[in-house]
Amino acid sequence: MQFDDRRRFLAKVGSGMLVGSLGASLAGDLGISSACAEDHDGRLTFGDMEPLVALMQETPLNRLQRVLLDRIDGGTELRTLIAAGALANARTFGGHDYVGFHTFMALSPALEMSTELPSERRALPILKVLYRNTDRIQQFGGSSREVLKRLDTLKHEGARPTGHALQAATRKADVEQAERIMASMADQPAQRIFNKVQFPVQDDANVHRVVLAWRAWLAIDLIGQQHASTLLRQSVQFCLQDSKNRLEKGRPDPELWVLLPKLLDQYKLIGKPVGTRRGDDQWIEELAWTFFRSNRSQAADAAAQVLAEGYEPDQIGEAMSIAANLLLLHDPGRSRDQDGDKVKGSVHGASVGVHASDAANAWRNIAAVSDQRNTMASLIVGAYHTAGQSPHVRPERWPLKQDAVEAIDDQSELLKITEGAVRGRDQALAAAAAQRYGELGGSPRPLFDVLLSFATSQDGALHAEKYYRTVTEEFAKTRPSMRWRHLVGLARVSASEYGTPAPGYEEACELMNVDA
Repeated sequence: MQFDDRRRFLAKVGSGMLVGSLGASLAGDLGISSACAEDHDGRLTFGDMEPLVALMQETPLNRLQRVLLDRIDGGTELRTLIAAGALANARTFGGHDYVGFHTFMALSPALEMSTELPSERRALPILKVLYRNTDRIQQFGGSSREVLKRLDTLKHEGARPTGHALQAATRKADVEQAERIMASMADQPAQRIFNKVQFPVQDDANVHRVVLAWRAWLAIDLIGQQHASTLLRQSVQFCLQDSKNRLEKGRPDPELWVLLPKLLDQYKLIGKPVGTRRGDDQWIEELAWTFFRSNRSQAADAAAQVLAEGYEPDQIGEAMSIAANLLLLHDPGRSRDQDGDKVKGSVHGASVGVHASDAANAWRNIAAVSDQRNTMASLIVGAYHTAGQSPHVRPERWPLKQDAVEAIDDQSELLKITEGAVRGRDQALAAAAAQRYGELGGSPRPLFDVLLSFATSQDGALHAEKYYRTVTEEFAKTRPSMRWRHLVGLARVSASEYGTPAPGYEEACELMNVDA
């Protein structure tokens, strides 16, 4: 059998598996047939996962949640559904669509959130995000508009590919060259591909650029090493699109193109052993305020200097995270009503504090899993990214309603006040009650449970799951004397985003017979 014939045969087998797994009657009702999986030239497919991936793309939205619950009842694990959703998302959008890549970035956080919920509610964040995923895929055009194609249709590069070569291609918006380079290293270990992809990712300070790269890395463990290149190509495609826009609009080259190599060379950081020094609380606080107050190039220089002095890399990451939280707690909120639920005074969604926190979390995590060069580079770029934003917020902390809770010593009462304040969209009271609860030594888990319910039920302008996960991770990694401020920020954001339930959430609750 010739290769093309064999490929078409396997595609038909895959579609037949999908029809077989659903049953012919149900598949017909859903509009799924062998035709939906017909393998047009260059189509990217996923072997044994293909039937479930196709289900995520093709199932009509009004039937999706019932079909997914049937799969769960039949023994399909939640992580498998998320894996299929991630592959469907990557193939369809390839990092090109705003709602699409935001949905991809919410998939692994939704899975983590599910583990914190009671067993009867664990599927809720999964169904919520997969509903958004399929809805956007179908709006985008589904299989007829898939961005990512098979890499084996490209001629591989003869020379050994490097991160610098990939970076050069993305800077020129040379899609074909970048794809050839990705094709040439598709069979390499995931870690090696990841480190090369970091070169273009580090070229600019853009929250989606870095968070997409980090969430793609996490998805590799979930989906499998064989799909590493597919997942990481999203970041490369995002960088290519960004360069295309820059060139078309005549914008100047990003400052980081010159600044990052200059600092790596000036402080002799390439090849330098990773430091082990740790700062005390005052040192971390001062570095965080340096990042908060400085312009971007000053913050990058400060991070490089601290690395050269032998401080442990995650000390810079911790200070970045605290500085990002300062941005959130100093934010006066939006100055006017914007699209959807982003009303005047709100701080959820694409706000300065939420974006800074998500970005700092991603840079910190990428630094922790990268090679030596990218550890140093990610923290310098992360500091650069975090800084320069204080002109957008108040110099003093945004006032909380501390006088309303300062006399309350009952921790259970404070949890009730926090929940009620969130439902009343009272950011100042919700944050004050969360802060007072922490001052009294309250256990974090009950407060996380209160706020998790809102991260699960609310739309959050595409950011609810991602920001909730940022806070849980940063709370766990931040020193005890400073960690509670992350929960205060989450309480504020939860109150800001309340009032716009996520599409499909109430239907999922009804199907699962749980309270909405």
